[in-house]
Amino acid sequence: MDVVPRAERRPHVVRRADSRAVILDAAVRALVEYGYGGATTVVIQRLAGVSRGRLLHYFPSREELLVAAAQHLAVERISEMEQWFDAAPEHSVASPQRIDYAVVLLWRTFQQPYFWAAMELWLAARTDPALRAELAASERRLGRAIEHVIATMFGPVHSSHAGFADLRELLFTSMRGVALTYAIDDRDADADVHLALWQKLARAALA
Repeated sequence: MDVVPRAERRPHVVRRADSRAVILDAAVRALVEYGYGGATTVVIQRLAGVSRGRLLHYFPSREELLVAAAQHLAVERISEMEQWFDAAPEHSVASPQRIDYAVVLLWRTFQQPYFWAAMELWLAARTDPALRAELAASERRLGRAIEHVIATMFGPVHSSHAGFADLRELLFTSMRGVALTYAIDDRDADADVHLALWQKLARAALA
């Protein structure tokens, strides 16, 4: 029996992974640009530049595709947060400036396209039990990964503070709520009045 050499198998595996990633990127783009209702498989197929057969090969249903897109979003979000932190200026691990910058980085995550794509899925999940169940599991996994990245952003001194977990949850829920207002009132996020309030709150909580 002939065995295909590993080196000859790899290109097919890479192409398959690339095709799947292209489709998922297109699904995220469709959610951001057209909303959940407009993110049809036909639109996603067009944005991805793939055949109908190839799209259905990877994702037999629209629901399966959009749930996979949500998981894809989670990976993108974690990766981007880590890249931002790696490029951040050096601050003393215990300095107030470290707190301020961590708050800025966290707020920026709510201004990215993946936030709006995720919100489209959240709203759709309200009336779609299957989607809701899948998203709930995905959000739990994402939550644990994000907690680790946020702790790294704030540094070991601040993240070990007794009040850090409560602060993290408060910042997350507050930022999500404020970010949603940008759907009807687009403005400069870097100049948002809440940013200084969050920094003040974080400094006080971690003092």
